[in-house]
Amino acid sequence: MRRREFITLLGGAAAWPLAARAQQPADRMRLIGVLMGYAENDLEARGWIKAFVQGLKALDRVEGSNIRIEYRWATGDIEQMRSDAFDLVGLRPDVILSGSTPALTAVTRESRSVPIVFVNVADPVDQGFVSSLARPGGNVTGFTSLEFSMGGKWIEALKEISPSLARAVIIFNPPTAPYFASFMRSIEPTASSLAVRLVLAPVHDAADIERAIGVAKNETNAGLVVVPSAFATRARRERPRRRRAAEQRDEVPPPDHSRP
Repeated sequence: MRRREFITLLGGAAAWPLAARAQQPADRMRLIGVLMGYAENDLEARGWIKAFVQGLKALDRVEGSNIRIEYRWATGDIEQMRSDAFDLVGLRPDVILSGSTPALTAVTRESRSVPIVFVNVADPVDQGFVSSLARPGGNVTGFTSLEFSMGGKWIEALKEISPSLARAVIIFNPPTAPYFASFMRSIEPTASSLAVRLVLAPVHDAADIERAIGVAKNETNAGLVVVPSAFATRARRERPRRRRAAEQRDEVPPPDHSRP
């Protein structure tokens, strides 16, 4: 697969080109490794993969015909991502697609030669994955939809929604959002200028999320900011799902002991 075709199919703001590789026979079955930092049953992540496969088909790259795709779904688990990255690199793929910052971190630790294309990574320049968006260098390139200066905009948006905003609870997962401090560089001065006190709430599971939401609920004139990460994507449906389960339990009628 020509690297420009691969870049074109993914779309968005790109940092490219990749380091050149030796020419390969045109009819050789190509292997693509995919490491996603999300659950395999996550509907949004599945939609991304569906679009990815459709894009490949538009370029006459058909799975099972002239390409093979090896998928790994790490469900936001850092250790699993490291293991999957090691496994994928060992398969000697022609290219690896990496979804999320922890997934990209894992694959770049395993290889400096296999071409790696990333998506859903916040500010890859600031994080040191590429030298610049225009000239990334090395074997890594890809697309970003977030930069760290957006953190201040989140606080501004909350203030516009609620002019009486006095506190903002910042939810983040340390393992999957190692870039949290970079967002804070713009969050803190903006919050200070708007007289908004910040309450940091690191979370690791659904119970932590419940507690953090409770903190925001109990604070006066408070808002909530969720720092994007693979964990946040995975957990975004957790609370509604738990609520539905509770509602279903409440709907089950009690047993009728009057009948034999």
